[in-house]
Amino acid sequence: METKAITWRPGHCGLPKLQRIRILLADDHGPLLELIQGLLEPTFDVVGSVQDGESLVKAAKKLQPDVIVTDISMPELNGIDAAYQMRASGSSSKIIFLTVHADPDFVQAALKAGAVAYVWKFRVATDLLVAIGEVLAGRTFISSLESVV
Repeated sequence: METKAITWRPGHCGLPKLQRIRILLADDHGPLLELIQGLLEPTFDVVGSVQDGESLVKAAKKLQPDVIVTDISMPELNGIDAAYQMRASGSSSKIIFLTVHADPDFVQAALKAGAVAYVWKFRVATDLLVAIGEVLAGRTFISSLESVV
């Protein structure tokens, strides 16, 4: 009986290649961007980071990430207005706001602009990965806005 060696390659035999989720980051605080990138890179493909809202809109159009993690308060264009512009241009990226703003009015404004998650920066270590998982599963996530003591 003759045996043949079978070589398996991703994408063959009708099985799709598994691709890592692509994430774009936006925050005007450079050290925080580095921290978030370090938190995400073991699991996700961080395709870029920008420090203002206008650059976010341009990068989102060019890179077409699966998920965008953005601050609200940024120069040139705030994150909420950037989210409106991205939606108007047809972006299908899932938007997660990562912000210090705990006021429920900001949460409502973010959701109205198209966000699917709202993470309080004080909870980045516990909530950001959970939020990404929730939005990828088609659900909404909002951090508890109660004070962290």
